[in-house]
Amino acid sequence: MALDWPSLIRSTLARFPAQRLLVIGDAIADEFVHGTIARVSREAPVLILRHEFTETIPGGAANAAANAAALGVPTTWIGVIGRDRPGRRVLADLRRRGVQTGAAVIAPGRATPTKTRVLAGLPNASRQQVIRLDREDAASLPPAIADALVARIRAALPDVTGVAVSDYDYGSAPSEVTALLQAWRRATGLPVVADSRRRLADFHGLTAATPNQEEAESLAGSAFRTLDDAGYHAERLRSRLALDALLLTRGSDGMTLARPGVAPLSIPVYGGRTPVDVTGAGDTVLVAFTAALAAGAALETAMRLANIAAGIAVMKRGTATVSAAEIEAALSMDDDL
Repeated sequence: MALDWPSLIRSTLARFPAQRLLVIGDAIADEFVHGTIARVSREAPVLILRHEFTETIPGGAANAAANAAALGVPTTWIGVIGRDRPGRRVLADLRRRGVQTGAAVIAPGRATPTKTRVLAGLPNASRQQVIRLDREDAASLPPAIADALVARIRAALPDVTGVAVSDYDYGSAPSEVTALLQAWRRATGLPVVADSRRRLADFHGLTAATPNQEEAESLAGSAFRTLDDAGYHAERLRSRLALDALLLTRGSDGMTLARPGVAPLSIPVYGGRTPVDVTGAGDTVLVAFTAALAAGAALETAMRLANIAAGIAVMKRGTATVSAAEIEAALSMDDDL
């Protein structure tokens, strides 16, 4: 008998306000510089833009936390952030969205990772990204900062019902944090879900991981050319990492869920297959999936909820969040979920 997915997803969303989610990881300042094309420079064959405005939006793990708050989940973010203008703007924006940031570790002298995207267009036309400039601090965390990070996460864990780790390899999820989360998960049975840009192999023994296909292919050492390939390697990676589940996101080809004892399950992408902007969509998937598990949803229900959230997110420009109300609206409009 076919399950009533809209009802299951709605009941999961209704339980979100009763959860408390901890998001751990690297906050990034996503900076968008908007400009109008004025002319071609005489100095070089490049466009001259007339600056209109600049906005800074929480990115990386900060975007994950913002998405969790938008879904109606009480959320705390803990990570390392610089005592600089991008860091101050990210923290202020998170607080405005209702995310608790009091346990964040402020690191003097450490730059907040910042990704500046220049968006250009003719007057009265949509803006297109023409270049991105990344400013990063790849140095390892000083021992005192790493110790403070672990201590603050340990202090926060007794009050949460789920943990999402959003690792962009800037230092906010060191091995000491992983060991702490492994022990907490074994002691409580509560969900810990990780998404890692380059270090997925380090996040073993947790509840689940949500890699995209590129990340999974890199770890598997093989390209996933077919749906069967995706399912086969998703299950191999799940077993290798000792996870309860692995949710593989495959862009316009949808998602594949690997679980022990059953065949991998694949579903098509929700909404249009041509995204407007995929910036931050992985963070949307991570927190939607984690929040659903924290709320007691089955793995397949959590996957389907995350799939809808991702489908909504990629149809927005820039680093975007998705609300519970938007998912409710999608459920009302689409009976084939």
